[in-house]
Amino acid sequence: MDSPSDDVTQYVYSFMGGPQLTARPDELGGPITIRHLPLKSGPDYLSVRAIDRAGRSSTTTTYWIRIKSGRAPVAHWTLADPAGSTTAAAEAGPAADAGSGVTFGTTAPRGTSPASVASLDGSSHAFLTPHAPAVDTAKTFAVSAWARPARTDRNMTVAGQDAGAHAAFALGLRTRHEGPQWSFTIGGTRITGGAPETGEWAHLLGLYDKETGKARLYVNGDEVGTPTEATPDRTAGAFQIGRSRKGGGYGDRWHGAVGDVRAYDRVVVPTEVTELAYRKPTLLGHWSLETATDDASPEQNGKAPLTLGTGASIHRGPDGSCLPDLDPDCPVVPYPLVGDGHLQLDGATGHATTGSAVVDTSDSFTVGVVVRLADAEPAAPMTVLSQAGEHTDAFKVRYDPAIHAWQLLMPLKDEAGAPEVVVSQIESADGGEGQGHRLAVVYDDATDRIKLYLDGYTNADATATLPKGWHSSGALQIGRAKAGDGWGEYLHGDVDEVQAYAGALRDRDIAFLGWGGGPCFC
Repeated sequence: MDSPSDDVTQYVYSFMGGPQLTARPDELGGPITIRHLPLKSGPDYLSVRAIDRAGRSSTTTTYWIRIKSGRAPVAHWTLADPAGSTTAAAEAGPAADAGSGVTFGTTAPRGTSPASVASLDGSSHAFLTPHAPAVDTAKTFAVSAWARPARTDRNMTVAGQDAGAHAAFALGLRTRHEGPQWSFTIGGTRITGGAPETGEWAHLLGLYDKETGKARLYVNGDEVGTPTEATPDRTAGAFQIGRSRKGGGYGDRWHGAVGDVRAYDRVVVPTEVTELAYRKPTLLGHWSLETATDDASPEQNGKAPLTLGTGASIHRGPDGSCLPDLDPDCPVVPYPLVGDGHLQLDGATGHATTGSAVVDTSDSFTVGVVVRLADAEPAAPMTVLSQAGEHTDAFKVRYDPAIHAWQLLMPLKDEAGAPEVVVSQIESADGGEGQGHRLAVVYDDATDRIKLYLDGYTNADATATLPKGWHSSGALQIGRAKAGDGWGEYLHGDVDEVQAYAGALRDRDIAFLGWGGGPCFC
């Protein structure tokens, strides 16, 4: 920024109508240079005005900028090569030769684009290398990969690059007194965070930004650790997958699966990191509850139906055969919650069940439902959704009239009376009126978080940490929960649009639940 005036003391500027910032020249009337990192593609603009010693302002000058999408990776190996391959084909950059300890054809992380990945056995032959550098470590770069450790009791490297007798950087796993952690090491600087678990997939991304001089580490799309000043080694050596250069040899060999390894010659911005780590959920079942044949309400895609128990029935809306406003003998038929019908439960025995487990409660899952309570002042807690283990429910969503709130309860163990993680959202009981509420429960195993959504929104009280989910083999229950050796907390009210997914839906996807369709995962 510069001005023809020789007494400018400062420049006031902003990007795209954002907050106004101030930059002061080193000399009166002199120019100033600022650095700006756009975080998304598309049009942007910079507005600037100069201020002189008297406090007078120039007119505002606006410069339009068109930000294009970030450059593709300079090197990219999906590792989805056919079983028996000895070389990993490259989407970008050179192909990578594979050692004999590498096996292709391993199942890829669910919900990601690669069809398969590679498995490394942790031996001295478990590595892949293009025999050339992938990035210039003296400049800005980033490296990412999906990784699933087969063990967490030793230091292991997912990806790195040689620098003479040692590694210029290494992305992987480090053992510590407090337990294993993911790590990004560069130039003697190490950032750690996240908790690796044996057999569990994680997306890792290490970033070095030359402009700021700092390194960062992202695990499953979230930044972990603290951004730290780093001075990378400028010696360019070969890129390595599954091992790290140490003392002229190699060590920290990876034992587990690896896939979709990428290297960039630029900053990967947070929204991109989130997308790279995103695992598209899979629809497991969608029950619209509009019809029932032989006490079974079908699933939209032909999967297991919901079987209606005693005290459960399908309510159908008006069929248009007569109009109450014109015909006094025409009965008034209430409209259903969504679509042409909904499930009615009597609060005594009424329920519906799939007959077998629907979601894997040890992994990420999402379940949504529309519910309307029949009573304005329920006498006791009532459950709308649950899925049980042998001794207790792995999760249940219920209304507790004592605190006037919907609750999500998830026990830490499959034991009667086990400690529970509980989150809640305050809401008055419906009393049989209105269009009900859209509830959704999300368990994200990657971040160890649970969330309860009410009408598309969650908050701090409805979010909590769940260290580790456990697998439940019981059927999905609509309208009741496990109580000792039997059932209890029967719901008195109406239920509609039950949907279940493998995977954690994002906030923006939750808003599509309960309206008859589902999210597009765009």
